[in-house]
Amino acid sequence: MADKGTCIITGASRGIGAATARMAAAAGHPVLLNYAGNHSAAEAVAAEIAASGGRALVHQADIAEEDAVTAMFDRAEAELGPITALVNNAGILTPSATFDQLDAARLSRLFAVNITGSFLCAREAVRRMPGPGAIVNVSSRAAVLGSPNEFIDYAASKGAIDSMTIGLSKELGPRGIRVNAVRPGLIETEIHASAGDAGRVARMVSGVPMARAGSAEEVAEAILWLLSDEARYVTGTFIDVSGGR
Repeated sequence: MADKGTCIITGASRGIGAATARMAAAAGHPVLLNYAGNHSAAEAVAAEIAASGGRALVHQADIAEEDAVTAMFDRAEAELGPITALVNNAGILTPSATFDQLDAARLSRLFAVNITGSFLCAREAVRRMPGPGAIVNVSSRAAVLGSPNEFIDYAASKGAIDSMTIGLSKELGPRGIRVNAVRPGLIETEIHASAGDAGRVARMVSGVPMARAGSAEEVAEAILWLLSDEARYVTGTFIDVSGGR
């Protein structure tokens, strides 16, 4: 299989990021799997990729830290080759709260990872992509729905990602670098449990027109299409993977 250029996937130790890493490697990309804290999970994904004949490199970095992001991209280029794709997937979800319960510490950390981290990774990708390339940002349907009484701060952070997607797609279009986003809805991943609400998907699935939750693989399939040549004339757009919600 022809090498399609290095793909960096942030938050790749679990859920949507892990599913995307497996599919990107299967499609011919050497992949760098970024993770924040779960080394064993990231190594397990890399081992699966290697067993299937793909190339994967595991790298720990807090994407909210500028120097850490730069070092991660340096390593990807040095060990895997030129970067042609970025999946901005890493993000955090804090425990459910009403707006009057929010405080500066919570907002600072959430925005640092979900917004600043995505901006820094996109910046490094832009600096290193000499020609055609693709960036896919993982947003959320929360950016459109607002998540009242639960996660207005999270929704706002994803709204920022939507705005960045539109602006950056226009800035980079002349260079042949495409920038798109997916907006997952209720997806069965560990992020809900990590925010202290493991039963959230089951509780809210009745509001999904398709009457079920989505899977990480269904989101990853949309991401891989946006990275692929089949989407070569698609930029500045969004794919809602939400079952109609």
